[in-house]
Amino acid sequence: MSDWARVDEYIGDKLLGHDQVLAAALAANAAADLPPIDVSAAQGKMLHLFARMAGARRILEIGTLGGYSTIWLARALPEGGRLVTIELDPHHANVALSNIARAGLADRVELRVGPALDTVAAMQAAGEDPFDFVFIDADKDNGVGYVQAAIALGRPGTVIVVDNVVREGGVLDPASDDPRIIGTRALFDYVGAAPELDATAVQTVGAKKWDGFLLAIVEAPDAI
Repeated sequence: MSDWARVDEYIGDKLLGHDQVLAAALAANAAADLPPIDVSAAQGKMLHLFARMAGARRILEIGTLGGYSTIWLARALPEGGRLVTIELDPHHANVALSNIARAGLADRVELRVGPALDTVAAMQAAGEDPFDFVFIDADKDNGVGYVQAAIALGRPGTVIVVDNVVREGGVLDPASDDPRIIGTRALFDYVGAAPELDATAVQTVGAKKWDGFLLAIVEAPDAI
């Protein structure tokens, strides 16, 4: 085990403790052969705290997988809060629904199955209420489209968090033919030029190796 992973274990032991519900979700994901690409426990708690800091009552998650990050985020909601999460794969969605129900959060989480870009377009067309917090952890090819949707489905002050934006330094390679890196570089270009966003990115190391998060807030029109 790397020192990075050991430090994550230390953080978990000192600050998080054991959580049977979250452990059961990861075990169910593994048993169902879902890829082990969930956020780490420390990152999940970070997302939870971010959502609480934002005072989020409505959360949008793009990319459910087995619902591990969904549980962390849904636990941040106050009474009457709502989380909408989008998953492409019906098998992943079924596993996530079981995990969410086991966590006692089915009453505040709605899982929509289908291509995320189509789903968010339908949400915009339906005029859904704005979201206070958006977490994007889906296919990296469409990162720009997801952030554009987050802006459209948000409001001034909406917080947007995008995972996997460093890719062990791969984001530095302009000649890469990896669509995930091409999409991530396009994401940086878009966000950096978007007047309606104020943003930064942070590198992370740990159990998930070397990666990072892009963090943005939607600006009020008079601040642009």
